[in-house]
Amino acid sequence: MATPRYDADALRDYADQLLQAAGMESDKAATVADILVEGDLLGHDTHGLALLAPYIAQIENHGMTVSGSPQVLSDRGAALLWDGRRLPGPWLVRHGIETLAPRARQYGTASLVIQRSHHIACLAAYLLQATDSGLLITLASSDPASASVAPHGGTKAVFTPNPVAMGIPTSTTPFLVDISASIVTNGMSTRLDKAGRQFDHECLYDAQGNPTADPRVLSADPPGTVMPLGGPRSGHKGYGLALMVEAMTAGLAGYGRADPPEGWGATVFLGLHDPAAFGGTDAFARQMDHIGDACRSSPPRPGGDPVRLPGDRGLALRQEQLGKGVALHPTIPEALAACGKRYGVGFPPAR
Repeated sequence: MATPRYDADALRDYADQLLQAAGMESDKAATVADILVEGDLLGHDTHGLALLAPYIAQIENHGMTVSGSPQVLSDRGAALLWDGRRLPGPWLVRHGIETLAPRARQYGTASLVIQRSHHIACLAAYLLQATDSGLLITLASSDPASASVAPHGGTKAVFTPNPVAMGIPTSTTPFLVDISASIVTNGMSTRLDKAGRQFDHECLYDAQGNPTADPRVLSADPPGTVMPLGGPRSGHKGYGLALMVEAMTAGLAGYGRADPPEGWGATVFLGLHDPAAFGGTDAFARQMDHIGDACRSSPPRPGGDPVRLPGDRGLALRQEQLGKGVALHPTIPEALAACGKRYGVGFPPAR
């Protein structure tokens, strides 16, 4: 049976209407809806519309602020700090990019750190907003209220997966890097756990520190942990990356794991850089085009596929799904239809 596909605009409209029905201001609802659908378009289906029902639950439980603006705690022109007041993360990040862009043009580089943001969804979903304007973007996030990743060599969780992303403009297709300090995400671990399935490789530790592919260890008592990037032999690399993200987010924000947890959310670092202020826009593109060509022309391993750049597959999938419709993960439509029923918002039919 063919996988059902849904019109991207219809999905955005549905998410927008549902968020507004739950009480979110219209501008914020539209942004959150767009970012969630963008996550699915790029193939990040654990961080797209799969998050909509949990977001609605957060609104219902007063865990997410649905109106107002962030509080400006510090503004030195090229460096800003906001208290996000637990406003929707997608709206805060997109608003942050809009705020930083003219400052990056003026100063060459501009950074924003946000404390007390709500969850920010898929990091890759924001990158085109900057690269389409010729700007280099760095985005990182940590969640001070939870922990699932242990430091390398340890058995007690300290970090979240601590994702970090970079959008790199070129003269053609941008590079969209979206990685984390852990081997796998919490979202995929939860999905497999609910389905009674395991990963196809050992990427978790049980509470005693034994490698396993079973996501049930994360909900055991005592809980296991997600392996840092690099696994048992090279996990010091993911451990180091997690510490870097903590410094960029919680450290610069002055708010993080040292403070009482407030619930599901994020501490965010966002940086924009204008190549024109450094070696020049054309010189930047020449260097990035060269490295892109070198990577793509690298002979593949025996039996392997041609080498891609980060974002190549996601952007191709995005283009395909804009034309043919979005192929949602099978668990998503049912959950969203049930959520919409409570508010009288009908889930759109498949094409």
